[in-house]
Amino acid sequence: MTNKPERVVLIGVAGDSGCGKSTFLRRLIDLFGEELMTVICLDDYHCLDRKQRKETGITALDPRANNFDLMYEQIKALKEGKAIDKPIYNHETGLLDPAERIEPNHILVIEGLHPLYDERVRSLIDFSVYFDISDEVKIAWKIQRDMAERGHRYEDVLAQINSRKPDFEKFIEPQREFADIVLQVLPTNLIKEDKERKVLRVRMLQREDKQGFEPSYLFDEGSSIQWTPCGRKLTCSYPGMQLYYGSDVYYGRYVSVLEVDGQFDNLEEVIYIETHLSKTSTKYEGEMTHLLLQHREYPGSNNGTGLFQVLTGLKMRAAYERLTAKEAKLATAQV
Repeated sequence: MTNKPERVVLIGVAGDSGCGKSTFLRRLIDLFGEELMTVICLDDYHCLDRKQRKETGITALDPRANNFDLMYEQIKALKEGKAIDKPIYNHETGLLDPAERIEPNHILVIEGLHPLYDERVRSLIDFSVYFDISDEVKIAWKIQRDMAERGHRYEDVLAQINSRKPDFEKFIEPQREFADIVLQVLPTNLIKEDKERKVLRVRMLQREDKQGFEPSYLFDEGSSIQWTPCGRKLTCSYPGMQLYYGSDVYYGRYVSVLEVDGQFDNLEEVIYIETHLSKTSTKYEGEMTHLLLQHREYPGSNNGTGLFQVLTGLKMRAAYERLTAKEAKLATAQV
């Protein structure tokens, strides 16, 4: 274990299963390093095991299947620098295993279905992101994965998605309101009647009222920009690429919106896009492109998903550095 942190910075990563959270966590490890970061999967706070959920008809998405009191107590303790004995939910057996000891670390990430659900837990979080995948894309992804890799039938995959939908809309989706960044993955506008869902339109919604957080922008802060960057500097095959930047109102709050529709044929050329983005929180010119190139194999690397996941990670790094510097300043002042 690394030296005891002066300040534990808490990051919340919310969204449905299969929407890119694990890829994003790998990107965060690239930025922070494994030693500094501890990830807690909130499934560990299920208070009903798989058999009990089946018997009661309560899904894992339902708050009643989760112990929010324990979640709050333990995350608060970690944030205060105290060790905890965290329960473990075993995904293979569907049962709860004996608890494991977790020591406080510099960066604590809580990820899962409900990081922003309970307002007590929410109040502890320093920076959060919500992965918002549209139904059309979610169905295409799940069908691809479950039919190809798991041999499921199309009807069964669809039935499973639809059975989760009411609870998802009731308990998971409303958490979008509280996230500092929302990453939306939508069907492309560049192809009419697109059924394949290979080309995606990805939007990054950034809160404008969060203290210390400076949203990234394209070309000119506060303007509305529609940009088609294709041509000699960016190789784009059909249907090309479109970028957008502007301001919007989301759950009654102002947000800065960045959007990429289309995909990159050549990841090295992302540097061309990067040079037109400002307030990216990079440490050197081309860092975003470098981080993308480091893991071309990660899902979404060739479209806006990868680009905005990297940008979100950089914003989290900036928040971590800002908060820990503040803490160090306070400590020095008290000496």
